[in-house]
Amino acid sequence: MEIIRPGTNFDFIGKRTYALVLSCFLIVIGVFSLIMHGGPRYGIDFAGGVLVQVRFFQNVTAEEIKEKLQPINLENSVVQQFEEEGKHEFLIQTQGTAIDTENLAKVLTDALAQGFGEENFEIRRVEMVGPKVGKDLRKKGLLSVLYAVIFMLLYITWRFEFRFGVGAIIALIHDVAITVGIFSISNREINLPIIAAFLTIVGYSVNDTIVVYDRIRENRRKGPRDPLPQIINTSINETLSRTILTSGTTLLVVLALFIFGGGVIHDFAFALLIGIIVGTYSSVYIASPALIFWEEILHQKKKKR
Repeated sequence: MEIIRPGTNFDFIGKRTYALVLSCFLIVIGVFSLIMHGGPRYGIDFAGGVLVQVRFFQNVTAEEIKEKLQPINLENSVVQQFEEEGKHEFLIQTQGTAIDTENLAKVLTDALAQGFGEENFEIRRVEMVGPKVGKDLRKKGLLSVLYAVIFMLLYITWRFEFRFGVGAIIALIHDVAITVGIFSISNREINLPIIAAFLTIVGYSVNDTIVVYDRIRENRRKGPRDPLPQIINTSINETLSRTILTSGTTLLVVLALFIFGGGVIHDFAFALLIGIIVGTYSSVYIASPALIFWEEILHQKKKKR
């Protein structure tokens, strides 16, 4: 199926400077937000604490729940309501308290029972993570993303060339940096499901980049004397139909999860949504132009010699 007519020649490479400015702006805004918030906002998976999912059989607000938690000094807990209409379900997350993690869930449940009555709510889920376990999970989560990037570099270097691998890794770092920045700006938590989303973004972005790189290599063999920017631009246009179809259909599925999936997977779907958009953009405007910058650097070194 061809959405874009054969012979179409959009000047993607000619706009690479504007794209670079946009990417730098988004990354800087994200870094500034991370500095202002004192780093990423980790969930209980990484920071340790207790998460309690509660269903109420009456209309309550987050402020009322925090008020009932004041006697046990948990009024600073994060209380988040599920976004589905007609549901009175909340996530109560508590970190870094003087109460032992093992006893915290019971103390919190007793406080809710005293404030609302035992018959007016139901505990749906309780998750407890100690601070040491959370620190270990955080370390392993970050290492998993790092290892994924390194293995991608080795694979693309083996399949293509080292400069192709460097271009793909720059695009991956770009994608993850912007996604983390948007999470910080929107004050969303980073937990184990979000790390899984980051790994999915890494795989998706590399897959899209490899398709473009494969066409660049084919066109380079057909016209070895053609300018590299022209070859890259032609290759992007030739794979544009495939990119639109793949990204578009994947985006529709993730968008459905984001809208109808419920509060539990809302942040996971949000991460995938941002990652697919940014990953498709970086395959065109980051990974491919990186080859041009690489060639320009090598050309300047040869001139100096």
